[in-house]
Amino acid sequence: MSTLRNFDPAIADAIESEKRRIEETIDLIASENYTLPEVMEATGSVMTNKYAEGLPGQRYYSGCEHVDSVENLARERVKKLFGAEHANVQPHAGAQANMCAFHALLNPGDTILGMSLADGGHLTHGYKINFSGRIYNAVNYGVDPETGLLDYEAIRELAHKHKPKLIIAGATAYSRTIDFKKFKEIADEVGAKLMADIAHISGLIAADLHPSPVPYADVVTSTTHKVLRGPRGGFILCKKEWATQIDKAVMPGIQGGPQMHHIAAKAVGFKYNLSQEFKTYAQQVIKNSKAMVGELKKRGYKIVSETTDNHLFVVDLRSKGMKGNVAERALEKAGIILNKNCVPQDPESPLVTSGVRIGTPAITSRGFKEEEAIEVASLIDLVLTNTTDEACIKQAAARVKELCLTFPVYNKAASYTVPETSTSCAEL
Repeated sequence: MSTLRNFDPAIADAIESEKRRIEETIDLIASENYTLPEVMEATGSVMTNKYAEGLPGQRYYSGCEHVDSVENLARERVKKLFGAEHANVQPHAGAQANMCAFHALLNPGDTILGMSLADGGHLTHGYKINFSGRIYNAVNYGVDPETGLLDYEAIRELAHKHKPKLIIAGATAYSRTIDFKKFKEIADEVGAKLMADIAHISGLIAADLHPSPVPYADVVTSTTHKVLRGPRGGFILCKKEWATQIDKAVMPGIQGGPQMHHIAAKAVGFKYNLSQEFKTYAQQVIKNSKAMVGELKKRGYKIVSETTDNHLFVVDLRSKGMKGNVAERALEKAGIILNKNCVPQDPESPLVTSGVRIGTPAITSRGFKEEEAIEVASLIDLVLTNTTDEACIKQAAARVKELCLTFPVYNKAASYTVPETSTSCAEL
């Protein structure tokens, strides 16, 4: 950092400020995590210098022998991790991985059936202003408004009615187990291909904590940074019959030269994901998620679909007379970072929402276990029941910093100035 500070102090200051924010706040954003120092070292390596269009052994430039070995390691490790026949590790992000899959499996104007963004799907599953909703004829399925669960019979009916060429299984805000076998049965009934977007649950699948779509889906896409704890990026798995189409869809389909420093970092992350240490970590992610759900339910909060089977859950705040954006802002003041989120049949706009989404990957990476997860839930309740009481917000913020000091992310010698604790609030 000393070299950067001398060259560009403004950027160095921003990086240091972000490091302090990470160390001093509790991150409950389900899409985020703290990656390993080894992953960051690979990301900042000389691999960033090499332009390597093409695939290992089939590059358009010379001097690729070392980046070839890195990409081959990444491909073999992720195939082993998920039991896949073919892997492409070049997509820059999950959205790009999804776009590549669409290019390989579809023609413009084809019908796709994906989960509604409002009910927990992703922008690239057919949202009207995303490429997936503009290039393709997108039909959406959702969850049962009463139970918050995927209604496979309703999905089957939509599939038979609209005859999609591609069905997309996967979500960004669904807390229950996804039955990929049922999705495959529906796809086969209507002659559709099946794509599974496992960006959120790929780490749980890798740790054998969620059923895998690999035996059922034609193509599987994912990010590398959520529960997997790797660098920012994406990858695609597929059956051998789709390997050529997938590789061509990535390059020259939508990308040119791959980011070899990120691919090196992906390989490092996949090595970690193959370890018993990672499996133990992933188990704790779910334990922490369930612990938070239990505590919030005891305190009167409504959980969409009642509980969680994975790393996240959505809290419906309407029973508390609160909107998601208000809750998000109040919690941020206390150093608790999460995101507002729509609930099924939400009457509010996506900029307001009636709920919040809570995820446990990052707090688990910090070292939190059930005891700390339960305390975080109690701090959330303290803030949300006292959103206009600055003393209570201050009390919660003080405890957040104490927890962060006890469980630092990167700075093991961190030293924080903890605000004085207010005594005006009830005990947690």
